[in-house]
Parts: sequence; structure tokens; C-alpha cells
Amino acid sequence: MLVKERDDNQEVKTKEQQILAAAEQEFLTKGYDGARTTAIAKVAGVTHAMLHYYFRTKEQLFERIVDEKFATMSRSMFAIMGDPKLPIVERIIGGVATHFDFVAENPLLPRFIINEIVARPERYEVFYKRAGVVIETMYRDLQLEIDLAAERGEMEKVDVKMLFISIMSMNVFTFVAYPFMEPLMGELMSDRARFLSQRKAENIETILRRIKKQ
Repeated sequence: MLVKERDDNQEVKTKEQQILAAAEQEFLTKGYDGARTTAIAKVAGVTHAMLHYYFRTKEQLFERIVDEKFATMSRSMFAIMGDPKLPIVERIIGGVATHFDFVAENPLLPRFIINEIVARPERYEVFYKRAGVVIETMYRDLQLEIDLAAERGEMEKVDVKMLFISIMSMNVFTFVAYPFMEPLMGELMSDRARFLSQRKAENIETILRRIKKQ
């Protein structure tokens, strides 16, 4: 009996993941308004009725995708930034690298979020609700540590919110602008993997110059 229950639970989990994977691609490529649950069901290999059994509404499915993306980013980026065993400068640089890697793995996500907020401003509440509390807590804790490190002469004193704007602007712009810049940049962007590696290193170096004590 327990074996059957485990098998049933695994099947449910597998179906959910298939639906979520299909929904993520549908939302990110077509936007919320353009996404169709019938298309999601077809790609996931389930019936339309089964999709609505797992996720009752399109809105619920959308919010689950948003939840999972912000949770993944939080676990990866904030884990290293909140590691007390590492010096604060290493943690900030690690956060830059981890955030870049996250966007590289989800290159359609930034444009999707921007488009959704522009098209439907009420969507901002959905995004903020997922990330706001975590980010505010991290801002407060990091600012305190940065201020103390600056007093000890370990780094420059910086406003952590301005620092995060710089980090996200550089990392996100790389991927939002890539399709438009690639034809203009020629050899520089002809090898995507090489270019992204160089861009990541450049972004890290830019932030390092900003925070490192001269």
C-alpha cells in the first residue's frame, strides 16, 4: 500500500513538473495574455481537464511559475550573500556572479517581467509580493555589514540599494539587449558562450572597482 502511494505521489509530481515546464515556456515566449492553457496541456502531454485538475486557473499557474523563479533566484543569489563565513566583498562578488548565472539560465525572464509590468501594471504586485520581503530583509542586513566593513577600511561605503541597481542593470541588460546588439557587435558576440563569459567577468570587475578600497 505504501509503495502504491509513493508511486502515485511520484506520478502527481511528474505531471505537475511537465505542466510547469510547458507553462513556463508558454508564458515566457507569449506573455500572460498570449499564453493558452490548451497549448500548455498539449506540450505537457496531458488533457486540458487534467491541467485544470492540477492548476485550477491560468492565474494560479502563472503565480506558481513566478514563485518558483523567485525562489530559485533567492536560494542561489541570497545564499552566498548571506554566508557569514565569507568576507563581505567576496559575498557581493559571489552574488553578482550567481545572479548573472541565474539570468543566463532564464534569459527570457527579464523581458517577460518588464513586458508584463508595462502591459499590466497590477502585475507588479504579484512580483513584489514574491520578492519584496526577502529583498528588504537582505538590504537591511547587507547595509549594516557594509557599513561596518567600511568603518574597518575593508571596502568603500556604498548604498546597498544603489549597488543592487547597478548589479541588476548590468546583468539583465546583457540578456535583454543581446538579440538587438548581436548583429551590431560582429565578432565580439559571434560566440555566445565566450561573450557571456567575458561579460560576466566585466560586470564582476566593474562592481569590484566600485566597492574595493582604493
